[in-house]
Amino acid sequence: MNKWVHEDLVTDKKAEGLRVDRYISDVLRLFSRSQIRQRDVEVSVNGKPVKLSKVISLNDRVTVRYAEPREPDIAAEDIPLDIIFENSRALVINKPQGMVVHPAAGNYSGTLVQALLYHVKQLRESFTDEPVRPGIVHRLDKETSGIIVAAKDPEALNKLAAQFARKKVHKIYLAVVKGHVQKLRGEVDYPIARDPHHRKRFTWKRQDGKSSLTRYRVVRYLQDATLLELSPHTGRTHQLRVHMSSIGHPVLGDSLYGRKRGASDFTLLLHARRIMISLPGEECVRVFRAPLPEHFKEALCILRRPET
Repeated sequence: MNKWVHEDLVTDKKAEGLRVDRYISDVLRLFSRSQIRQRDVEVSVNGKPVKLSKVISLNDRVTVRYAEPREPDIAAEDIPLDIIFENSRALVINKPQGMVVHPAAGNYSGTLVQALLYHVKQLRESFTDEPVRPGIVHRLDKETSGIIVAAKDPEALNKLAAQFARKKVHKIYLAVVKGHVQKLRGEVDYPIARDPHHRKRFTWKRQDGKSSLTRYRVVRYLQDATLLELSPHTGRTHQLRVHMSSIGHPVLGDSLYGRKRGASDFTLLLHARRIMISLPGEECVRVFRAPLPEHFKEALCILRRPET
Protein backbone atom coordinates (compact mmCIF):
# COMPACT_ATOMS: atom_id res chain seq x y z
CA MET A 1 0.00 0.00 0.00
CA ASN A 2 1.41 3.39 -1.05
CA LYS A 3 1.80 5.90 1.76
CA TRP A 4 1.99 9.67 1.93
CA VAL A 5 4.75 11.27 4.02
CA HIS A 6 4.46 14.51 6.01
CA GLU A 7 7.46 15.93 7.88
CA ASP A 8 7.34 18.76 10.39
CA LEU A 9 9.68 20.52 12.81
CA VAL A 10 7.95 21.37 16.09
CA THR A 11 8.40 25.12 16.65
CA ASP A 12 5.06 26.10 18.21
CA LYS A 13 5.25 26.24 22.03
CA LYS A 14 1.55 25.29 22.20
CA ALA A 15 2.46 21.92 20.69
CA GLU A 16 4.92 21.02 23.44
CA GLY A 17 3.55 18.27 25.67
CA LEU A 18 0.92 17.06 23.20
CA ARG A 19 0.58 13.38 22.39
CA VAL A 20 1.50 12.44 18.82
CA ASP A 21 -2.12 11.66 17.88
CA ARG A 22 -3.25 15.07 19.18
CA TYR A 23 -0.39 16.75 17.31
CA ILE A 24 -1.47 15.08 14.05
CA SER A 25 -5.12 16.10 14.45
CA ASP A 26 -4.97 19.45 16.26
CA VAL A 27 -1.73 21.03 14.99
CA LEU A 28 -0.93 19.43 11.64
CA ARG A 29 -4.66 18.92 10.95
CA LEU A 30 -3.94 16.02 8.63
CA PHE A 31 -7.07 14.18 9.78
CA SER A 32 -9.06 13.49 12.93
CA ARG A 33 -7.94 11.10 15.65
CA SER A 34 -10.80 8.77 14.71
CA GLN A 35 -9.31 8.38 11.22
CA ILE A 36 -5.82 7.43 12.35
CA ARG A 37 -6.50 3.68 12.38
CA GLN A 38 -8.19 3.86 8.99
CA ARG A 39 -5.06 5.42 7.47
CA ASP A 40 -2.48 2.93 8.85
CA VAL A 41 -0.47 5.75 10.41
CA GLU A 42 3.21 5.27 11.26
CA VAL A 43 5.08 7.99 13.15
CA SER A 44 8.77 8.67 13.74
CA VAL A 45 10.18 11.34 16.03
CA ASN A 46 13.78 12.34 15.33
CA GLY A 47 14.13 9.28 13.13
CA LYS A 48 12.88 6.74 15.67
CA PRO A 49 9.49 4.96 15.41
CA VAL A 50 7.15 5.93 18.26
CA LYS A 51 3.68 5.10 19.54
CA LEU A 52 0.77 7.52 19.16
CA SER A 53 0.96 8.19 22.90
CA LYS A 54 4.47 9.64 22.60
CA VAL A 55 4.70 13.21 23.95
CA ILE A 56 6.04 15.91 21.61
CA SER A 57 8.83 18.35 22.58
CA LEU A 58 10.02 21.57 20.97
CA ASN A 59 12.43 21.10 18.05
CA ASP A 60 11.36 17.49 17.55
CA ARG A 61 11.24 16.43 13.91
CA VAL A 62 8.02 14.51 13.35
CA THR A 63 7.52 12.25 10.32
CA VAL A 64 4.02 10.92 9.64
CA ARG A 65 3.43 8.18 7.07
CA TYR A 66 -0.19 7.46 6.20
CA ALA A 67 -2.35 5.80 3.56
CA GLU A 68 -5.57 6.88 1.92
CA PRO A 69 -8.56 5.84 4.05
CA ARG A 70 -10.05 2.49 3.15
CA GLU A 71 -13.40 2.85 1.43
CA PRO A 72 -16.12 1.19 3.51
CA ASP A 73 -18.47 -1.29 1.86
CA ILE A 74 -21.63 0.78 1.50
CA ALA A 75 -24.64 -1.49 1.14
CA ALA A 76 -28.15 -0.46 0.09
CA GLU A 77 -30.66 -0.54 2.93
CA ASP A 78 -34.44 -0.66 2.78
CA ILE A 79 -35.02 2.57 4.69
CA PRO A 80 -38.26 4.52 4.04
CA LEU A 81 -37.78 7.90 2.38
CA ASP A 82 -40.15 10.86 2.70
CA ILE A 83 -39.98 11.96 -0.95
CA ILE A 84 -41.42 15.41 -1.65
CA PHE A 85 -40.71 15.25 -5.39
CA GLU A 86 -38.99 12.89 -7.81
CA ASN A 87 -38.33 12.77 -11.54
CA SER A 88 -35.94 10.77 -13.70
CA ARG A 89 -32.94 12.96 -12.76
CA ALA A 90 -33.31 14.04 -9.14
CA LEU A 91 -35.15 13.76 -5.84
CA VAL A 92 -36.25 16.23 -3.18
CA ILE A 93 -36.37 14.52 0.21
CA ASN A 94 -37.60 15.49 3.66
CA LYS A 95 -34.77 14.17 5.85
CA PRO A 96 -35.77 13.19 9.38
CA GLN A 97 -33.88 14.37 12.42
CA GLY A 98 -31.25 11.86 13.46
CA MET A 99 -30.39 10.59 9.96
CA VAL A 100 -26.81 11.05 8.76
CA VAL A 101 -26.55 12.06 5.10
CA HIS A 102 -23.63 9.86 4.06
CA PRO A 103 -21.47 7.17 5.69
CA ALA A 104 -18.53 8.38 7.76
CA ALA A 105 -16.61 7.33 10.86
CA GLY A 106 -19.08 5.96 13.39
CA ASN A 107 -22.02 6.04 10.96
CA TYR A 108 -21.74 3.27 8.37
CA SER A 109 -25.38 2.21 8.45
CA GLY A 110 -28.80 3.83 8.33
CA THR A 111 -27.70 6.83 6.27
CA LEU A 112 -29.54 8.71 3.56
CA VAL A 113 -27.07 7.39 0.97
CA GLN A 114 -27.91 3.78 1.84
CA ALA A 115 -31.62 4.55 1.55
CA LEU A 116 -30.99 6.19 -1.85
CA LEU A 117 -29.00 3.17 -3.06
CA TYR A 118 -32.03 1.00 -2.32
CA HIS A 119 -34.58 3.39 -3.82
CA VAL A 120 -32.59 4.35 -6.96
CA LYS A 121 -31.36 1.02 -8.30
CA GLN A 122 -28.95 2.51 -10.88
CA LEU A 123 -27.35 4.97 -8.44
CA ARG A 124 -24.23 2.91 -7.64
CA GLU A 125 -23.51 2.24 -11.32
CA SER A 126 -24.04 5.92 -12.16
CA PHE A 127 -21.47 7.06 -9.58
CA THR A 128 -18.67 4.49 -9.75
CA ASP A 129 -16.11 7.18 -8.86
CA GLU A 130 -18.03 8.29 -5.75
CA PRO A 131 -19.04 5.20 -3.74
CA VAL A 132 -19.53 7.01 -0.41
CA ARG A 133 -21.55 10.08 -1.51
CA PRO A 134 -23.30 9.10 -4.75
CA GLY A 135 -25.74 11.80 -5.84
CA ILE A 136 -25.25 13.99 -2.78
CA VAL A 137 -25.43 17.66 -3.77
CA HIS A 138 -25.47 19.30 -0.32
CA ARG A 139 -25.77 18.16 3.27
CA LEU A 140 -27.69 18.72 6.47
CA ASP A 141 -26.36 18.03 9.94
CA LYS A 142 -27.51 14.78 11.52
CA GLU A 143 -29.91 16.53 13.91
CA THR A 144 -31.21 19.04 11.34
CA SER A 145 -34.43 17.96 9.64
CA GLY A 146 -35.88 19.05 6.34
CA ILE A 147 -35.28 19.43 2.63
CA ILE A 148 -32.31 17.91 0.88
CA VAL A 149 -31.79 17.42 -2.87
CA ALA A 150 -30.08 14.41 -4.46
CA ALA A 151 -29.10 13.68 -8.06
CA LYS A 152 -29.57 10.39 -9.93
CA ASP A 153 -26.73 10.81 -12.43
CA PRO A 154 -23.43 12.77 -12.65
CA GLU A 155 -24.74 15.31 -15.18
CA ALA A 156 -27.66 16.14 -12.90
CA LEU A 157 -25.26 16.40 -9.96
CA ASN A 158 -23.04 18.86 -11.84
CA LYS A 159 -26.01 21.03 -12.84
CA LEU A 160 -27.30 21.16 -9.28
CA ALA A 161 -23.85 21.79 -7.79
CA ALA A 162 -23.34 24.67 -10.24
CA GLN A 163 -26.51 26.35 -8.98
CA PHE A 164 -25.27 26.11 -5.40
CA ALA A 165 -21.85 27.46 -6.42
CA ARG A 166 -23.40 30.44 -8.24
CA LYS A 167 -25.74 31.08 -5.28
CA LYS A 168 -28.81 30.51 -7.44
CA VAL A 169 -30.39 28.25 -4.81
CA HIS A 170 -32.45 29.95 -2.10
CA LYS A 171 -33.00 28.11 1.18
CA ILE A 172 -35.12 29.01 4.18
CA TYR A 173 -34.77 27.35 7.58
CA LEU A 174 -36.93 27.63 10.67
CA ALA A 175 -35.18 27.74 14.02
CA VAL A 176 -36.23 28.24 17.61
CA VAL A 177 -33.49 30.14 19.41
CA LYS A 178 -32.93 31.00 23.04
CA GLY A 179 -34.22 34.38 24.27
CA HIS A 180 -35.99 37.18 22.44
CA VAL A 181 -34.18 38.51 19.37
CA GLN A 182 -34.72 42.27 19.54
CA LYS A 183 -34.33 43.25 15.88
CA LEU A 184 -37.20 41.97 13.75
CA ARG A 185 -34.83 41.58 10.80
CA GLY A 186 -31.08 41.44 10.66
CA GLU A 187 -28.01 39.67 9.37
CA VAL A 188 -24.91 38.00 10.77
CA ASP A 189 -21.73 38.12 8.71
CA TYR A 190 -18.99 36.73 10.97
CA PRO A 191 -16.43 34.54 9.16
CA ILE A 192 -16.40 30.87 10.16
CA ALA A 193 -13.37 28.65 10.79
CA ARG A 194 -12.75 25.30 12.44
CA ASP A 195 -12.20 25.62 16.18
CA PRO A 196 -8.53 24.68 16.84
CA HIS A 197 -9.43 23.48 20.33
CA HIS A 198 -12.42 21.29 19.40
CA ARG A 199 -12.42 19.41 16.08
CA LYS A 200 -16.19 18.96 15.99
CA ARG A 201 -16.87 22.67 16.44
CA PHE A 202 -16.54 25.72 14.25
CA THR A 203 -15.98 29.25 15.52
CA TRP A 204 -16.69 32.85 14.51
CA LYS A 205 -13.82 34.23 16.60
CA ARG A 206 -10.93 33.61 14.17
CA GLN A 207 -9.77 36.17 11.62
CA ASP A 208 -8.78 33.47 9.11
CA GLY A 209 -12.35 32.15 8.78
CA LYS A 210 -14.30 31.91 5.52
CA SER A 211 -16.74 34.71 4.78
CA SER A 212 -20.29 33.77 5.83
CA LEU A 213 -23.63 35.53 5.73
CA THR A 214 -26.96 34.65 7.34
CA ARG A 215 -30.09 36.79 7.22
CA TYR A 216 -32.88 36.32 9.75
CA ARG A 217 -36.47 37.41 10.34
CA VAL A 218 -38.49 37.10 13.53
CA VAL A 219 -41.59 34.99 12.93
CA ARG A 220 -42.96 34.79 16.47
CA TYR A 221 -41.93 35.41 20.05
CA LEU A 222 -42.29 32.45 22.40
CA GLN A 223 -41.66 31.87 26.10
CA ASP A 224 -38.01 32.93 26.52
CA ALA A 225 -37.43 31.93 22.90
CA THR A 226 -37.92 33.20 19.34
CA LEU A 227 -39.06 31.42 16.19
CA LEU A 228 -36.82 32.67 13.38
CA GLU A 229 -36.75 32.32 9.63
CA LEU A 230 -33.10 31.95 8.59
CA SER A 231 -31.69 32.44 5.11
CA PRO A 232 -28.06 31.34 4.59
CA HIS A 233 -26.35 33.15 1.72
CA THR A 234 -23.24 31.00 2.08
CA GLY A 235 -23.02 27.31 2.85
CA ARG A 236 -20.45 26.85 5.62
CA THR A 237 -20.54 23.83 7.90
CA HIS A 238 -22.69 24.55 11.00
CA GLN A 239 -23.18 28.11 9.70
CA LEU A 240 -26.65 28.77 11.13
CA ARG A 241 -25.81 27.23 14.48
CA VAL A 242 -22.54 29.17 14.80
CA HIS A 243 -24.09 32.47 13.72
CA MET A 244 -27.03 32.20 16.10
CA SER A 245 -24.68 31.37 18.96
CA SER A 246 -22.45 34.33 18.01
CA ILE A 247 -25.27 36.82 18.65
CA GLY A 248 -26.21 35.24 21.97
CA HIS A 249 -29.23 33.30 20.71
CA PRO A 250 -28.14 29.66 20.19
CA VAL A 251 -30.60 27.25 18.61
CA LEU A 252 -32.52 25.40 21.31
CA GLY A 253 -31.37 21.82 21.69
CA ASP A 254 -27.90 22.56 20.31
CA SER A 255 -25.53 20.71 22.63
CA LEU A 256 -22.48 21.81 20.63
CA TYR A 257 -23.02 25.58 20.47
CA GLY A 258 -25.55 26.19 23.23
CA ARG A 259 -24.70 27.17 26.76
CA LYS A 260 -23.29 24.42 28.96
CA ARG A 261 -25.38 25.36 31.99
CA GLY A 262 -28.77 23.73 32.12
CA ALA A 263 -29.71 20.86 29.86
CA SER A 264 -32.24 21.65 27.14
CA ASP A 265 -35.57 19.85 27.13
CA PHE A 266 -35.49 19.75 23.33
CA THR A 267 -33.56 18.15 20.52
CA LEU A 268 -32.12 20.54 17.93
CA LEU A 269 -34.88 22.86 16.69
CA LEU A 270 -33.54 23.59 13.22
CA HIS A 271 -35.53 22.61 10.12
CA ALA A 272 -34.78 23.15 6.42
CA ARG A 273 -38.24 24.40 5.54
CA ARG A 274 -38.08 25.59 1.93
CA ILE A 275 -35.83 25.51 -1.13
CA MET A 276 -36.10 27.31 -4.47
CA ILE A 277 -34.16 25.51 -7.19
CA SER A 278 -34.23 24.43 -10.83
CA LEU A 279 -34.11 20.63 -11.04
CA PRO A 280 -32.66 18.74 -14.01
CA GLY A 281 -35.56 17.51 -16.12
CA GLU A 282 -37.72 20.50 -15.14
CA GLU A 283 -38.11 23.65 -17.24
CA CYS A 284 -38.57 26.22 -14.49
CA VAL A 285 -37.45 27.22 -11.01
CA ARG A 286 -39.62 25.54 -8.40
CA VAL A 287 -40.23 25.94 -4.70
CA PHE A 288 -40.38 22.86 -2.47
CA ARG A 289 -41.47 22.80 1.17
CA ALA A 290 -40.96 20.30 3.97
CA PRO A 291 -43.67 20.16 6.65
CA LEU A 292 -42.65 20.71 10.25
CA PRO A 293 -41.71 17.46 12.02
CA GLU A 294 -43.58 16.41 15.13
CA HIS A 295 -40.74 17.23 17.53
CA PHE A 296 -40.74 20.81 16.21
CA LYS A 297 -44.52 21.17 16.48
CA GLU A 298 -44.46 19.85 20.05
CA ALA A 299 -41.75 22.33 21.02
CA LEU A 300 -43.77 25.23 19.61
CA CYS A 301 -46.79 24.13 21.63
CA ILE A 302 -44.74 23.91 24.83
CA LEU A 303 -43.11 27.30 24.24
CA ARG A 304 -46.23 29.15 23.12
CA ARG A 305 -46.71 32.28 25.18
CA PRO A 306 -49.93 32.44 27.21
CA GLU A 307 -52.64 34.73 25.89
CA THR A 308 -52.71 38.16 27.56
